[in-house]
Amino acid sequence: MRSDQTRPTLPDQARSQCRQPIRRQQINLQVPVNLSQVHCSHHSLLSTLSPHTTHPHLSSLALPMYSKITEASWFEWNPKLVAALVALLDKQGEQCQSEALISETISKLGNKERELVQFHCQLVESHSKRSSKCGFDRACTYLHQLLQNSSSVYVKRRAFESMVGGLCAMDRPGEADELIEEMRVEGLKASFFEFRSVVYGYGRLGMFEEMLKVVEKQGFGADTICCNMVLSSYGAHNELAAMANWLRNMKDSSVPFSIRTYNSVLNSCPTIMAMLQEPKAVPCSVGELSGVLDGDEALVVKELVGSAVVDEAMVWDSAEAKLDLHGMHLGSAYLVMLEWFEAMGNRFKSAECVVPAEVVIVCGLGKHSSVRGESPVKDLVKEMMHQMESPMRIDRKNVGCFIAKGRAVKDWLC
Repeated sequence: MRSDQTRPTLPDQARSQCRQPIRRQQINLQVPVNLSQVHCSHHSLLSTLSPHTTHPHLSSLALPMYSKITEASWFEWNPKLVAALVALLDKQGEQCQSEALISETISKLGNKERELVQFHCQLVESHSKRSSKCGFDRACTYLHQLLQNSSSVYVKRRAFESMVGGLCAMDRPGEADELIEEMRVEGLKASFFEFRSVVYGYGRLGMFEEMLKVVEKQGFGADTICCNMVLSSYGAHNELAAMANWLRNMKDSSVPFSIRTYNSVLNSCPTIMAMLQEPKAVPCSVGELSGVLDGDEALVVKELVGSAVVDEAMVWDSAEAKLDLHGMHLGSAYLVMLEWFEAMGNRFKSAECVVPAEVVIVCGLGKHSSVRGESPVKDLVKEMMHQMESPMRIDRKNVGCFIAKGRAVKDWLC
């Protein structure tokens, strides 16, 4: 930090509040004495601090629990933990307590610029997760002062990155866009992270003109991740025609599709998603599916079919032909399977085809499903195999897979 400049300080009101000591509520907690208890206590505290906790009535215990844990010999100070607690207290209207924690942390860190910027970046993130405008703005004000007073490129870059990401999360992408310009003035080049945050921030709000300006200005039209953000934004606002046009542009520009491309697009197709809720009689070929889709939804599927995504998800050799559906949402798994059946049929009809010993579909056990242990993708595959009278059955050695002999699958498809 420059010696001729003072360290940024909290606003006057906050300073007066910070003079008040933190109220250490009394709570009957046992300090853990072994590793399992330590893990349990830490997990319990994190659960009370989470904005998505399933037990919000326990959030009042967060401060006394934190105070008790800090007394333990094994406790290691963690800026992320303190920031999350500050944001919770601020959201609960305990501004005096939250500002006292901030003041205590600033005193603890002294002139350690890197630690200070990390702490306030965590504050920005924690407040943005709770959509706490006042707390967020205060954190950004301090962070902005910190970067102005610092000569460290690291400090400046971390501060800008945090504020840009936070503003976009708070649905303020215009301000984030202005910060990127300020970065340029400071001699810093914004990273893909900042630009992608702004692209998605505009897109989430339906500000497509501003979103596309950033994409075109930065040349992100050739970036699959950024293109997927555009597709997701169109999908969130049911702009299927714009989505189909964007897919066409990606193909014309040789921008590769990914599994996320399929996920972003097919999650937004109402007819397909409605059919898959009760997959008792879903179309079992790409042709049949195209026949039941109308208008823009049909155009979207037409643009997806034939991409390299199926080839990338498939293994084919003399030992096995395997399709891996990991990472695919329900609509993506459905369309990819239809394309896979078609691709396998064409291969089997080739005179040069080597028939694999086994054919396998990997769909997983539902570990990442909204209901753990229940796999909608597995249920869909099972239903489709039944409808199509396929020889493929659940593998007794791995219930997350369907398996059949290669010769049996060839006879079925051909």
